[in-house]
Amino acid sequence: MKGLKKRFGSQQVLDGVEIAFPRSMITAILGQSGTGKSVLMKNIIGIIEPDEGQILLEGQDIISLPAEKRRKVRRAMGYLFQGSALFDSFTVEENIAFPIREVRRIFNKKEIRRIVEEKLEWVQLSGIEKKYPDELSGGMRKRVALARTLASEPQILLFDEPTTGLDPVLEESINQLIVRVNRELGLTCIIITHDIVGSFQLADRIAFLAEGRIQAAGTPDEVAEVDHPVLQKFLENSFVCTPEALTNSEKI
Repeated sequence: MKGLKKRFGSQQVLDGVEIAFPRSMITAILGQSGTGKSVLMKNIIGIIEPDEGQILLEGQDIISLPAEKRRKVRRAMGYLFQGSALFDSFTVEENIAFPIREVRRIFNKKEIRRIVEEKLEWVQLSGIEKKYPDELSGGMRKRVALARTLASEPQILLFDEPTTGLDPVLEESINQLIVRVNRELGLTCIIITHDIVGSFQLADRIAFLAEGRIQAAGTPDEVAEVDHPVLQKFLENSFVCTPEALTNSEKI
């Protein structure tokens, strides 16, 4: 992202965002509520268009492409919504089958069923194909949503507050799943979150968003050492520990 700006009325939400996301790494974008993390994510996937700036994928500016080419490029991206966003009236199987048909254009029922079973096995939820979302726990819905996203075979996977609303045990299991996605499947993962401890444990790189810009970016160790008053206050207030303790926490 280069010089990305987005305004809503009189509010300048993004004010020249500059950030790179290394291939096959996990990058966590931290920030307080209302700082524009979700707006940043929605610009990446095309739900919102920026007022200014570039979004470059392998050197190609997505924003300048014609609409149809832009859609094709963005098919390389998968998006895991904060609330999972499963279709309530669809079974688990039907939810996961949706991108297989609509994105990959596979219509053979036997092949669709095979892919659904494969993705459910990968997220450790085999055998729940006929259940509906309201029959699942919060953690299970997150896993089904991940299975559905993986079914479209993305190269880049974006997570919007993946552990919000989960208890500490489920938070850790979802974080471990993100690491598996990155390490085993080789996907580039981008996470927006306010989960400081989780992000310092799982991310290869961290970026801190405040006042419409990336105020700090680097490895967890490097970001923890940045002398930015908002960042340091955010770290200290979010958890009763020092940045040094965060960087010494065990990696997932």
